[in-house]
Amino acid sequence: MYGPLNAQSLLGLLVVMGLCWAVSEDRRRFPWTLAIGAVVVQLLLVLLLFGVPQARAVLQGIGQGVDGLSASTAAGTQFVFGYLAGGDQPYALNNPQALFVFAFKVLPVILVVCALSALLWHLKILKWITQGFGFVFEKTLGLRGPPALAVAATIFMGQVEGPIFIRAYLDRLSRSELFMLMSVGMSCVSGSTMVAYATILKDSLPNAAAHVLTASLISAPAGVLLARIIVPAGAVEAAGEAGFSDDKTYDSAIDAVSHGIGDGLQVVLNVAATLIVFVAFVAIADRLLSIAPLVQGRPVTVERGLGVIFSPLAWCLGVPWSEAPAAGQLLGVKMVLTEFSAFIQLGHMPAGALSERTRMIMTYALCGFANIGSVGINVSGFGVLAPSRRAEVLGLIWKALMAGFLATCMTASVIGALPSSLFQGG
Repeated sequence: MYGPLNAQSLLGLLVVMGLCWAVSEDRRRFPWTLAIGAVVVQLLLVLLLFGVPQARAVLQGIGQGVDGLSASTAAGTQFVFGYLAGGDQPYALNNPQALFVFAFKVLPVILVVCALSALLWHLKILKWITQGFGFVFEKTLGLRGPPALAVAATIFMGQVEGPIFIRAYLDRLSRSELFMLMSVGMSCVSGSTMVAYATILKDSLPNAAAHVLTASLISAPAGVLLARIIVPAGAVEAAGEAGFSDDKTYDSAIDAVSHGIGDGLQVVLNVAATLIVFVAFVAIADRLLSIAPLVQGRPVTVERGLGVIFSPLAWCLGVPWSEAPAAGQLLGVKMVLTEFSAFIQLGHMPAGALSERTRMIMTYALCGFANIGSVGINVSGFGVLAPSRRAEVLGLIWKALMAGFLATCMTASVIGALPSSLFQGG
């Protein structure tokens, strides 16, 4: 059933596109056809995944698979770390919730999924899925073969790993296409982090795995659209065939798993180090702000400030104004402290703090790599993959952060505009 909040979410679509148009390099060339096509693709994917009974069954199976994967990972983690990872406790527990330690509950899941993804790639299962989505994006969004393939790979493999598959084409991409890959990389997440987010949210959002997977899938068209608004397509973009580079091949299943473990370890270390540093930076800022006078009887903090700044945007996504400060704070935390911190805060919020609809909308709004830490990851990653274009990457990176951040907000607006009954039981 539709109501004022659904119409409010439609306003969010206009606001997001308007913000990108305001910083466009050519405001006279708004991609109207692509705008309609991207929204239609998003709607069709959501209606397919949540409206078709067979697809809903698949999503529910994915949720059960994530639970099984988390439980299996916990068995391995407990074997190594014992009671620290939730195994048999040598002491009486006064607070069982304290056993949720990020380093033991979430990071090992990333490691296992990275190894599993490499194995599925070697078995050509993930490669076929990627090529299928690449074909869809090529035909529906008007992309050339190589960028369409990289966009599809980014959904499953990550913001830097996706472009690896068309490494041989990177020097030949137009400026607009290069920017598009950077923007889509920040608007989506990788397969390994999808499972980690679902693990964090499973107790606070029904079928969290289905929503997280859908969020990453449908944010890709949004990232393409907003990138094209900010940096319009070149007058001539030569045709090219899609094809994988040889950078992701394995000699055997064991070789795939071994490489996946190595890659996963790098991701785990990067996530852990980024969280440590940025949480520390915010703590430093809060200490400096503690000298300021109290506002409404509470101290001034970075998170409170972010909540004020992003509250209007959260409201535009379809969040009631009474919940907008908390939702806006999550958006700010995502940009400054990474989406991991934001998801942890969302998962720990009391049941009455946010409605189930708002939790669902925010899950989509937070599900992307658009944060300050990703700026450095993209600069270093593309610097290795396409060193001759490093200057272009540096000139576009902050706009890509904006496009990626707003792409997930656009996705959240699309979800908020749909009737809540579509997602009940999904």
